[in-house]
Amino acid sequence: MFKFLALVLVVAVVVLAHEELLVPTHYKFDYGVHDPHTHDVKSQWEHRDGHHVKGAYTLKEADGTTRLVEYTAGPHSGFNAVVKRIGHAHHPAHYGHHHGDAHHGAHGGDSFVGATHWGFQH
Repeated sequence: MFKFLALVLVVAVVVLAHEELLVPTHYKFDYGVHDPHTHDVKSQWEHRDGHHVKGAYTLKEADGTTRLVEYTAGPHSGFNAVVKRIGHAHHPAHYGHHHGDAHHGAHGGDSFVGATHWGFQH
């Protein structure tokens, strides 16, 4: 009798887990952080409609640029993300003595960063 009850319980759990996968899931969320003390600046939002997800997040990089990642995911398209860097990168100045370096007291520089595209498919 115990084996029969255990088998019924296992079958019930498998059926419930399968049913849960068939129920469409819907949600929306977003959040943001802007901490002037730690300079932590980031945000994220995401929407899910059934098996399709769309979202984005941003974060402030140490060089002053902002990273923007926009993504989608679905059962047929897989996970796809587009990564962008926004802004002008600022590199810190280097001070002090550099032995064997002809650039004593060299200054930091700037660089411009473009976009990178990532696409992953299952």
